[in-house]
This record gives sequence, C-alpha cells and structure tokens, in this order.
Amino acid sequence: MPGLRAFRELLAVHYAYMNEYRAEIFLWMLTGLLPFILMGLWMEIARQGVAGWSPVDFARYFFVVFLVRQFTVTWVIWDFESAVVEGRLSHDLLRPMDPVWWFLSAHLGERLSRLPFLLLVCGAFFTLYPAAWFVPPFHNLMAFAGLVVLAFALRFLAQYTLALLAFWMERASALEGLWQIFYLFLSGTVVPLDLFPEGLRRVIFWTPFPYIVDLPTRALLEGTVPTRALLALFLWLAIFFALNRLLWRWGLRQYSAMGA
Repeated sequence: MPGLRAFRELLAVHYAYMNEYRAEIFLWMLTGLLPFILMGLWMEIARQGVAGWSPVDFARYFFVVFLVRQFTVTWVIWDFESAVVEGRLSHDLLRPMDPVWWFLSAHLGERLSRLPFLLLVCGAFFTLYPAAWFVPPFHNLMAFAGLVVLAFALRFLAQYTLALLAFWMERASALEGLWQIFYLFLSGTVVPLDLFPEGLRRVIFWTPFPYIVDLPTRALLEGTVPTRALLALFLWLAIFFALNRLLWRWGLRQYSAMGA
C-alpha cells in the first residue's frame, strides 16, 4: 500500500490528466442520462396511478439515481484487461506498489474533474423540474456521502475482481456485459425496488446490486439506512475483497507476457 503522500501525488497526476479530456468526460456523463429518460417514463405512469408514488417522487428518485451512478461509475476491467493482453502489466508490476492504486487514483481523479459538469447538469435539472427541488436534512447528506463511498468501493472491487479473470481469458470485459444486465434491473436503476413483488425483493437484497444504487438513494431521500442492509453491504465488500486477493495471487503465478 502506498504512503499517503505517494497516493496524493498519483491522484494529482490523474486529475491533471483527466482535465486534459474535459470534453470527453462531459460526453461520458451524457451517456449516463438513462435515469432521466426512465424518469420521464415513470412520471407518465404515475400520472395514470401508481400506488404510493407521485410524478415528483419519481423525479427526485431518478435524479438521485443519476447522482449515485455518476459517483460510482467504473471502467477498471477494460484498463486491466488491456494491460494484461498487451503485456503492459509487466511494467506496472515493477512499480513499488500494487497496480490497484494506479487504477483507483485514475478513477478518483476522473471523479474530481467530473464535478463541474455534474453541477451544471443538476442546475439544468432543477430549472426544468422546479417542483422536484428539495433540501435533504444534514444527516441524510452525511449518510448519502458515506454510502456513496461504500457503493463505489463495492462497484470497483466487484469489477476489479472480474477484471482479474483476464489472467485466464482474453475478454474478461465480456463478463461486465452480463453483470450490467443484472445491475440495471436489480440495483434500482431502471425500476425502483419498491415496485417489485415482496418475494422477489427479498431475493434481490441477497445480491450485491441494491447496495450500489438503491441504498444510497434511499439514504438521501428518506434518511433510512437499515442495519441489515448495511451489514449486507460490508459482507459483499469482504467477499469481493477476499476473491480479489485470491485471484490476484493465483493469476500472478501463471501470468506471462512479452519481456516478462
């Protein structure tokens, strides 16, 4: 693990690097507007009568979903796969730190460079939907901030764990496509989990997906963080961390590349 000073320098380097691609980052943000598209659909359904949900409820819900997704987006599987397939991981292994810190600082640097655009989108949203404006209590904001950090950690760990399968297969990123199908429908991104049947909802909460989107979203809107959900989140973090370290050790034993 690098020292705090080394990690700060890595973060500064990646922040400066990402600022060189501000236009591209803005376009990446536009590809994440799916929640707003779904918001329009569900608002129209609410006008026709959905028990317990009003159009404003849906507007606020999908706005917060958009925020959560902006803070938790990851792409480490493509970077790591490319490093393994092209043999660049050999160079990374010569650094006096685990390559994961390089990937992590890249994500955090991009997140910082994304903030101005995020504020711009938020301003545009509330200009178009002023009825959706709300000011959450301070404890809601604190719970949201903490859970977003944990949600990003879970998303990053899960994707990085899948990425380590690149040691054994050339296209580990194909698994991300499969993950995305479950993620979109079981995390609360496409459909609020409250609208699922009770039995199915119980099954969904045994998976890691609700803790990436649904849990932080509810924390901001409702201020509720069930202890059971928090324990499940930490359990999934522990599971993916253990799998990650095992796959890393096993993968390095058989890794070979040009010049390695």
